[in-house]
Amino acid sequence: MSEMVELRAYAPEDAEGLWQMLEPVFRAGDTYAIDADISREAAIAYWTGPERRVFVVSDGARLLGTYYIVRNQKGGGSHVCNCGYVTAAEARGKGIARRMLAHSLKIALQLGFRAMQFNFVVSTNRRAVETWQRAGFDIVGRLPGAFHHPAEGDVDALVMYKTLAGN
Repeated sequence: MSEMVELRAYAPEDAEGLWQMLEPVFRAGDTYAIDADISREAAIAYWTGPERRVFVVSDGARLLGTYYIVRNQKGGGSHVCNCGYVTAAEARGKGIARRMLAHSLKIALQLGFRAMQFNFVVSTNRRAVETWQRAGFDIVGRLPGAFHHPAEGDVDALVMYKTLAGN
């Protein structure tokens, strides 16, 4: 898959493919603190919102993943970025998330960020937690019962943080 895969900036003509990835993730309600009944328009507006740089992974025929990068806070916190990632169901387990993470870390440095923080990682999203930890992210906070998982009830949300190389 990696030979034919392109990671590029999101374009407005990607909106339908973006929605096809976001909809099942948001509807499932088990990894993002997003209303499960969010509309197509609201989901795309959320993902591509102001100040966000959005990227997609494509195999030419379809989108396989997407991520955004944005400063986590304004003012004194603007040197720390935040990202969100979604991998299409059919592309999971094929290195797409790792590729997006590597790209986002590179882009973050290019944009002048000195750290990356994930504000609300659902603790039951073990694949994401393990991926981020392998990439050097530390769990720096735990919000007990902060997320209502549709199958597991109230579960913890994690705050994960990584100081970026070169800083």
